[in-house]
Amino acid sequence: MESKNISLPTRVIFYAIMIAFTVLTIYPIFWMIIQSFKTHQEFITTNKLSFPDAWVFTNYVFVWVQGNFFNFFVNSVIYSVVTVASVLLLANMAGFAFAKFNFKITKLLYGLFIIGILLTIQSILIPLFLAINSVGLYNTRIGVLIPYIGLGLPMAIYLCTDFIKSIPDEILESAKIDGASYSRIFAKIVFPMCAPVSVTLAIITFTATWNEFILMNLLTAGDAYKSIPAVVGRFVGSLGTDFGRLFASLSLSVIPILIFYLIFNGQITKGVTAGAVKG
Repeated sequence: MESKNISLPTRVIFYAIMIAFTVLTIYPIFWMIIQSFKTHQEFITTNKLSFPDAWVFTNYVFVWVQGNFFNFFVNSVIYSVVTVASVLLLANMAGFAFAKFNFKITKLLYGLFIIGILLTIQSILIPLFLAINSVGLYNTRIGVLIPYIGLGLPMAIYLCTDFIKSIPDEILESAKIDGASYSRIFAKIVFPMCAPVSVTLAIITFTATWNEFILMNLLTAGDAYKSIPAVVGRFVGSLGTDFGRLFASLSLSVIPILIFYLIFNGQITKGVTAGAVKG
């Protein structure tokens, strides 16, 4: 429907809803950042919605230095980047095989992968911990990355397989007639054409990995290999919560997500739009 055919009252209602949604989305982030500049004492004694009486930066200094935030930040970047790259590559390769190769075992293997969508983290915590510990990967980055990649693959393979099925077989057959190998067909034709679904998967996987806490906390000991959610949890305890430092750590953890969105805003919009109209 073209915008010129929409009546003025409908436009007013539409924009009012969008403005309200935007405010409801942005305000919690804005409030969190504002509260991070308050001391703990000021936060609990003054109006929770007010601006700080005196803007203090000690919360950020403490989180960055005493909280060893940079180490956690580096680990989060490593986990997120490696997981996203691995999931995208493996899911597209598996999706190509499942969508375009009709072997007897194809459907069985595809079904086994799809079963993984039904698994929850809570249901596999104990066997996963025992398996990682038994092979000597406990408290290592690779011991965290393997479960991250494995848990991200089922949904990614499902989406990639469904998307690759829509690619005409004639395109792939023409390339094969011209002498292209399957690996070259995948690298030069299939993988580039999967950009829309790959962008969507990158967003989902990056966000999930960046915010993941349970597995990282289970499979690591000490601070050497923990990620950002661990430093956030340090300021929340059964005996009390340091709200100023808590909000400072939360604000620092949100910044990379916001930067990621601002940098790839155009690609995200194009990817979601193209993925919606792929059929």
